[in-house]
Amino acid sequence: MAKLRVSLVIFALRVFTAVAHPSMVPLVVPGAFNEETQAAPPPPTIKLDDAIFTGKIVGQAAHFLGIPFAEAPINGLRFRQPVPLGPYQGNHDATAYGKSCPQQPMNLPSWVDSDLSKILNGVVNTMFDAMTPSDEDCLTLNVVKPSDADQDSKLPVVIWIFGGGFEIGGSASVVYDAKGIIERSIALREPIIYVSMNYRISAFGFLAGKEVKEAGVGNLGLQDQRLAMRWVRKYITQFGGDPDKVTIWGESAGAISTSLHMVTNGGDTEGLFRGAIMQSGGPIPVGDIEHGQQYYDAIVKDTGCHRSNDTLECLRTVPYQTLKRAVDKSPNFFAHQALVLAWLPRVDGIFLKAPPQHLVLQGSVANVPFISGNCDDEGSLFSISTINISTTGQLHDYFKLYMLPEATDPELDLLLRHYPDDLRAGSPFDTGYRNALGPQFKRVAAILGDVVFHGPRRFFMKNRSDKQKTWAFIHKRMKDTPFIGSAHATDLPNSFGNGELRDYMIHFVNNLDPNGKRGLGIPWPQYDVTNPKAIVFQDSAFWPIKLGDDNYRHDALEFIANLSLIHPM
Repeated sequence: MAKLRVSLVIFALRVFTAVAHPSMVPLVVPGAFNEETQAAPPPPTIKLDDAIFTGKIVGQAAHFLGIPFAEAPINGLRFRQPVPLGPYQGNHDATAYGKSCPQQPMNLPSWVDSDLSKILNGVVNTMFDAMTPSDEDCLTLNVVKPSDADQDSKLPVVIWIFGGGFEIGGSASVVYDAKGIIERSIALREPIIYVSMNYRISAFGFLAGKEVKEAGVGNLGLQDQRLAMRWVRKYITQFGGDPDKVTIWGESAGAISTSLHMVTNGGDTEGLFRGAIMQSGGPIPVGDIEHGQQYYDAIVKDTGCHRSNDTLECLRTVPYQTLKRAVDKSPNFFAHQALVLAWLPRVDGIFLKAPPQHLVLQGSVANVPFISGNCDDEGSLFSISTINISTTGQLHDYFKLYMLPEATDPELDLLLRHYPDDLRAGSPFDTGYRNALGPQFKRVAAILGDVVFHGPRRFFMKNRSDKQKTWAFIHKRMKDTPFIGSAHATDLPNSFGNGELRDYMIHFVNNLDPNGKRGLGIPWPQYDVTNPKAIVFQDSAFWPIKLGDDNYRHDALEFIANLSLIHPM
């Protein structure tokens, strides 16, 4: 266990350092401001409606931060659809991020070493919630643009949707280096504008249950995101952006959200975006919103609202701290049930009218080009809480209890046959007998990663690559991280740090083609289901990028897709 603690610290430091401090080799930007020799430039301003927003210059980028895009979801607006703001008025300081939305604490089960739990919690806080405090009044967005962009620039725009399992996260995290992306886009002579937003997470944004369904207030976090996109459509011209050239981009929960914006509304984008990028996320196999009834009932009881005739209205009026304490008791993605999340998007009849994968088969998909990829060992980080499972029988019972309660015993047995009880076949993949935290750890990691991440991506691309332009990638770097390998989020340094994926994405935002007008590295071919290829990022000084076959675990992922269609979570 001591080795695991060390490995997780290494993992966190490597991801955090590579992204938050990408300039180990500084990017030299011609004409950059030198504070020792020049006077500070005047702060940038933007006029929105009848208001003036004053931002700040950092390097070659102008930052406008903490701009509210909706009425504060407090008091009578708690657990309601987001409400657009009226016309802006007055003068506004836009030099600091707004508060993050309420975060859900991360706690490992009691049988996992307590020191390890503290480390993981520290990692989460460092990467997601250390920059700003959190509060219900949190619906703000940020715009970062080249400092010389004006209303005539008409630059392409990328909208970033942060990840965090729909339980943690915020746009202010230093992991998300907007300045680096803007300056790199300038260096590539393909400048872009970067927008990020906060959205309600945990129970505040994804409350579940029949009461929520009847009131039409499910998936509020996704509705927040959609409203932020409408804000971009309305106002981005003022910053120098082109509202007709918007790409939505996310990682983890942000990538899942991106895919759901593609399948909602019958696939009608409403002109809000023309392309999509998904890192570790796709149309996940979720079912009806009433599947989360037990978590709603627990909050109702813990807040005392079970005594009310209208429990939802009671939840809207209880003191924030009372509600927050109740929500904090909900299982998180480090709990024993792992990626069977308490709070996540579900079929609510409004934003999602059917399970996402059913919508894909129905053709309810925005016909826009997209990039989608996975880290090789997606499930390893989330399987630490299952190290007490030691036998195939216990593993069968685990999936029956949490992930697939409606599956038959033969279906579960077939699932486990696709993932044999062999350490060499588990995740972290291609590491032989190494990284076995417990007898079933690598097996659980393989299954969880495939059900939630690899399976949805492969399913999405298989069913859409003949209808729209798509590109796939697999991220196998940091494979030497003990126990967790190329874990979930290890691709963030490649897209936000000095990585090749960042360049591919900048090209895509500009040209709807990751190869760009001038090409980059090795050619990245479009996905072809008859001969599926993916760009592979790997740990190799000589061949850091290669073209590989996207056919790994073919039979297992086909089975996962079919099982998910029958038994969405």
